[in-house]
Amino acid sequence: MDKLLYVCLDGLGDEPNPDLGDLTPLEAADTPLMDSLAERGRTGTVVTVGAGIAPESDIAVFAILGYDPRGEHPGRGLVEAIGAGMKLSNGELAYRINFATGEWPTIVDRRVGRNLTSDEARALAEDVQGKLHLTGATFELLATVEHRGVLILHSTEGPLSANVTNTDPAYRKEGSLGVALQEFANEVGRCEPLDDTEEARRAAALTNAFVEDSYRIMDVSAVNEVRRAEGKLPGNLILTRDGGDHIPDLEPIEERFGLRFGCFVEMPVERGIAMLLGMEPVPVPRLGDEASYAEWARVAADAVREYDALYIHLKGPDLPAHDGLAAEKEGIIETIDHVFFGELLPRIDLRSTVVAVTADHSTSCVRKAHTADPVPLLVSGGSVAPDGSTAFGERACAEGSIGEIRGVDVLPRLSGLLRG
Repeated sequence: MDKLLYVCLDGLGDEPNPDLGDLTPLEAADTPLMDSLAERGRTGTVVTVGAGIAPESDIAVFAILGYDPRGEHPGRGLVEAIGAGMKLSNGELAYRINFATGEWPTIVDRRVGRNLTSDEARALAEDVQGKLHLTGATFELLATVEHRGVLILHSTEGPLSANVTNTDPAYRKEGSLGVALQEFANEVGRCEPLDDTEEARRAAALTNAFVEDSYRIMDVSAVNEVRRAEGKLPGNLILTRDGGDHIPDLEPIEERFGLRFGCFVEMPVERGIAMLLGMEPVPVPRLGDEASYAEWARVAADAVREYDALYIHLKGPDLPAHDGLAAEKEGIIETIDHVFFGELLPRIDLRSTVVAVTADHSTSCVRKAHTADPVPLLVSGGSVAPDGSTAFGERACAEGSIGEIRGVDVLPRLSGLLRG
């Protein structure tokens, strides 16, 4: 059977930018290899989660892997907890958290200036774990990577519900969906129940107590005393979002599509998705410099031989877009093209390998936020016949023969292209 290499470029989509001559970073970038894939294949666009929804990565990845996040996604907090190796039971509440900077309740920076180290975050988490005591509850706070972490709340007075609002104002909770907001107040949100149940009221009260009390502890921590002395922002806030309260029973991806999947796992959220969907984790180093992109390509070329399909999530383009750095996003896209695809394509046989490249969402450098705009899609290799596409870009792909499709429809189409 043909192999499938399914590559997701996080936050790839964008909008025309005046700093780039009204081109998007993808359109402005020099991408001869992705363009060549488009020329020998077909293109289109994808609305990953739904019209008007600017999704977080986790729900968008669920969708482009063929799982409807509205009914099958358990909440990002739970996904990351599982990916981080934490143990939890139904009725416990797992949040994704950010260590942030603020003066209560004002938020100065949601990511501590992007320079909080993983070691500093672990020390802050240990400080809170040792000093904070909740009435009628226990908790586990785990720092994962840099400013990111996971919080699990366990009530001794009864189960907790995830049907509560976020304290991170940048994301709105809509059922199990985490929706990114383009405009929001820079203040710690108050956690409120979204239904009239004891479980939701109990969860909201515990969340508020944790967020407020952890601020008092971290604000005077030794870690932040050193950071302030070095002229750095303190990591003195914890913002909660996208809670989950139950372990889902999901159909494994191999049963759903008949494909044994490997999944590149760099962050806890990717590992959690892999574990929940029954994909086999393929460990890779953290992405950063060109050498790491080249190493990912070499690992992919070897690993695809062991699986029917390989899902590869490249985080790079999203990060500079959140800071409005269009030229830096353009440069990362060029690195992905020249280095990742430059190493990958000579190592695989496109006659028997379908390569699909898309994104989980658009991240606008102009708005510094996720948007609801469709993302580009190219499908090439194997038995895919060219449709006359000339480039891989937002406007070029909108003219392709695939048209605009839903995220949940991408993988069913891709699996249908694989010859036995």
